[in-house]
Amino acid sequence: MAENLLILGGTTEASALCRALAEREITATLSLAGRVDRPLRQPLPQRVGGFGGVDGLARYLVENKVSHVIDATHPFASAMSHNAVAGCAQAGVPLIALTRAPWTPEAGDDWQNVPDIAGAVAALDRPAARVLLAVGRMHLAEFAPNPQHFYLLRLVDPPKAQLSFPDYHVIVDRGPFSVENDLQMMRDHRIDLVVSKNSGGTGAFAKLAAARALSLPVLMIDRPAMPQRAEAHSIDEVLGWLAHSGVNQAGVDLGV
Repeated sequence: MAENLLILGGTTEASALCRALAEREITATLSLAGRVDRPLRQPLPQRVGGFGGVDGLARYLVENKVSHVIDATHPFASAMSHNAVAGCAQAGVPLIALTRAPWTPEAGDDWQNVPDIAGAVAALDRPAARVLLAVGRMHLAEFAPNPQHFYLLRLVDPPKAQLSFPDYHVIVDRGPFSVENDLQMMRDHRIDLVVSKNSGGTGAFAKLAAARALSLPVLMIDRPAMPQRAEAHSIDEVLGWLAHSGVNQAGVDLGV
């Protein structure tokens, strides 16, 4: 069967993979969840929206004759990653995850690790502070129980409705970000504390380097547990996995 890849995307790594596959003329489709209003244009066909759970994904794979799936979703998109493992197993389609290594503290870092969003909310039950809340738009409402803080929010898209925080400021911007700009942002807004998901990668690391330089504490939210699956940590590893599976660099099925 000729290759027909499905990339579950939405990350910087997914964009890089799309470019690599397009350059090699490997047939693939990028699937996006639809949580970003203005997704970056990619050199591959795109679909937007969910599949309808495990059964819906398995049905899509079979109906569209998908040969391989690459899960390049965000490290916190655990529901999609679990569905990908189960759906690919049901449809008999090989799967690999393109993942980022998690961030680890270095000398000068002041991190408090919490297991999940609820743990971060609980940890913010403290006297008022000026908080850089870097958790993405989907989780903002969960922090409403701590209205005493000023929240600085940096989002890809502006909020669709008024937020429940009495005191906040929104910056609409898209990474990758620089340490110099994040240092200035934190100084301008007199930030006392950074709340971050442990997303890994380079695109959003600048805020952690800036926090280190300013000796600011970081509330770090651990990644959710993922199902057992094949994983790659670079585009080259994914391409090697594809070649081993019978897809060459010119998009020709090797028949193995």
